[in-house]
Amino acid sequence: MHRERDLAHVFVELADTLVDDFDVIDLLQTLAECSVEFLQADAAGLMLADQRGQLQVLACTSDQVRVLELFELQNSEGPCLDCFTTGEPVVNVDLADVATRWPRFHAATADSGFRSVHSLPMRLRGQIIGAMNLFCTHQSTLSDDDITVGQALCDVATIGLLQERTMRQGEVLAEQLQGALNTRVLIEQAKGVLAERLNLALEDAFTLMRAHARRSQQRLTDVARTVIDGSAEL
Repeated sequence: MHRERDLAHVFVELADTLVDDFDVIDLLQTLAECSVEFLQADAAGLMLADQRGQLQVLACTSDQVRVLELFELQNSEGPCLDCFTTGEPVVNVDLADVATRWPRFHAATADSGFRSVHSLPMRLRGQIIGAMNLFCTHQSTLSDDDITVGQALCDVATIGLLQERTMRQGEVLAEQLQGALNTRVLIEQAKGVLAERLNLALEDAFTLMRAHARRSQQRLTDVARTVIDGSAEL
């Protein structure tokens, strides 16, 4: 009962981000963090396709995972890529199969202390716009219920992104995602500036910016700009 109650709150939180001019990065970060919590993972990374149909990293729960996601893209192998290509979950893959199918990715994740990875698609019917990786430091197995919950969370976020495209009518989803990519670059720059300024870890700098954006009801992009130009009051 506790899980069902908490899950209901999460769906409300995700839906609450789907307001006019909603913050794409905040929506995706919320999805990643909630998925880690409810699927008993240790970290998550989320990729969306850009204007050319190429996957780009847009949300991660740690910088360590961001490096792994970029490694996956650079080496063109990994469960997230297969998940995006097929539109089907890639879960509960045997460790021996992982080493065979994605040897370089498997070595990188093992070096980072992760023992299993699951991938869920960001999709609506036949339209696939991205995928999410869940990283676990133990050998984990997702139950059918876990997969259903994880996919439902991904579906809600996907519907929000696609609904935004519909509301804007003339905009193409790829253009929206390209804007999100540009936003991510700005946020990464601001993280570095704030981390250096306050002697923080990069992850802590991002948490501070995100919390300030929510408290002051600003977009993460606007907060990032004020951090970079020195006018932020965090």
